[in-house]
Amino acid sequence: MNQAANKDVSTKTQVIYDPLYGFIHLTPVESEIVRSPFYQRLRWIKQLGFSFYVFPGAEHSRYGHSIGVMFNAHKILQSCGRAVSDHDLMNPSNRSKEKMYHQGVRMGALLHDLGTFCFSHTTEAAYIQFGDTTNVKGGKGLSDDHENLGSFIIKNTDYPGGITHILKKYGLDPQNISDLVKGVDPSIMANQILHSEIDCDRMDYLLRDAHYTGLKYGSYDRDYLLYHFKPHRVGNHDILTIKANALHCIEDFLMSRFSWYSQVIRSPRGAKYDAIAQRLCFYFLEKGLIYRYSDLLDMISKSPEKFWGFNDSYFMGIVHRTFMDGTLDKDPAIKDMAETLLFARGARHAYCADLKQTLLNQDDPKESERVRKKAQAKVAEIEEVLKKKGSKSDWIIPDLPSKEIIFVKSKKSLVKNNSTNVLLERDPVKISFENGDVKLLADIQNSVISRLNSTNNYIPNVFLSESAYNLLLKEGIIEDNKIE
Repeated sequence: MNQAANKDVSTKTQVIYDPLYGFIHLTPVESEIVRSPFYQRLRWIKQLGFSFYVFPGAEHSRYGHSIGVMFNAHKILQSCGRAVSDHDLMNPSNRSKEKMYHQGVRMGALLHDLGTFCFSHTTEAAYIQFGDTTNVKGGKGLSDDHENLGSFIIKNTDYPGGITHILKKYGLDPQNISDLVKGVDPSIMANQILHSEIDCDRMDYLLRDAHYTGLKYGSYDRDYLLYHFKPHRVGNHDILTIKANALHCIEDFLMSRFSWYSQVIRSPRGAKYDAIAQRLCFYFLEKGLIYRYSDLLDMISKSPEKFWGFNDSYFMGIVHRTFMDGTLDKDPAIKDMAETLLFARGARHAYCADLKQTLLNQDDPKESERVRKKAQAKVAEIEEVLKKKGSKSDWIIPDLPSKEIIFVKSKKSLVKNNSTNVLLERDPVKISFENGDVKLLADIQNSVISRLNSTNNYIPNVFLSESAYNLLLKEGIIEDNKIE
């Protein structure tokens, strides 16, 4: 056991009472991280974007979620026998290999959303699309997303109060924590705990989002699931498995995630506000009215207190100011979007057969291409009608999924990725049996999920201004959605 060399290391721990899990104890390094401006910023970013427009209780933040994710990572490690004692965990002088592995996984979970944008993923998509630093000459070509932003904070804030400084002070390697956050750590089991089809992140947000929205879609038996995690040795690697006894609990978990995504995340009632916010954010980036990604990197390097202000209130302040001061008057469609976002009125959802939710086969690219092309063709038809017969204030926001939403990867897709051993793949759920066998969930014949494992959930949305919606109805391009 090595002794901590830095005399500034604190022994102060912290206890947080969580509405889902009760008391959560933070180690000294976690307590110091949570008190930093970078972490306190997460209090002011809503976990579910604009879903609170539909579910008023969904006001919870990335702050509480991230601490909950850390606690679930801790409980998985305990279930797998990879956790050290509470005494050793809370002792900053203990830097044994086992303690640092345990603390590292907890820290990766705690910091996984550190780079979250305003309203979470809502405005992030605009930053990725704008690509301020992605194609900069001499740059690394990395996406302008929350993972890379969080990694930058972890590795480039080596000053008092900075995340890098705090990690180093307690003997934690910032690069190692960054690798854990990105899911590329040498430990496959650590990556699985943090990034897989059943991981500590999804375990938390399903229950937390259900709690605050008041819905029951995200419910599953967390205690039963936690009890059945088990490590397994494959070659030179430890992997995370779940005992076969919990098969139906796993099915509940994955079906809850499927329902949650369909009925909350992609539900047009709430998704239209996220789509509008994304479009407004891109407009602000184009016009230089909002911090660009390079500005964020500069603030992180020099002024954490200023970066703290990059939160939901900052974004809504820009929407309100530009709406009121005449900035948007020259762009009536954008101004209508701003009014819709500020006062929750005016936007509609285009409904027709070519824009309906469809379950696609992961292993049939021709089917996927055919369905996607039909949706794209309908969008093109709508845009053409609005171009010919609409007004300047009419607008359309196509919200067609840019990536496949897969809840369980098919065996065929894993083999296609040239995996030498599918059990060493990070994402798929592995089931362990009493006789020592380990199989992919997709290979378990008596599992309901095995019949659905090749499914890709495709939910296209198209949102319109009220006037555009009425015009398209009149022209017979879309159908009247009486449910909306």
